[in-house]
Amino acid sequence: QVQLVESGGGLVQAGGSLRLSCLASGRTFSSYAMGWFRQTPGKEREFVAAMSRYGGATYYADSVKGRFTMSRDNAKNTVYLQMNSLKPEDTAVYYCAAVLTVTVRFSPEEYDSWGQGAQVTVSS
Repeated sequence: QVQLVESGGGLVQAGGSLRLSCLASGRTFSSYAMGWFRQTPGKEREFVAAMSRYGGATYYADSVKGRFTMSRDNAKNTVYLQMNSLKPEDTAVYYCAAVLTVTVRFSPEEYDSWGQGAQVTVSS
């Protein structure tokens, strides 16, 4: 497993932008497919985006497609989530996750390492 630490959350007005970062420990970061999920109180953790080990394949939830962009820099052991045109319904705690696999995964149960979460609040 890897240790993951998110940063970059905060409060932003609707229509604004934020970028989340997730720094991973260890020297085998490029062996991990990565994902971003979000969760609001009383709801299950929701898939946001996922990327393969070397960034060749990226997938997004329909609710964020065209607004969010996931990227990774394996030399820096970091994955990013650029969030543009934010809406109040994007308000949630955002988690990055890692799984040691070749293929992209979409379900939180398939990931075995998680960050502590970063609060994103979008005001109307």
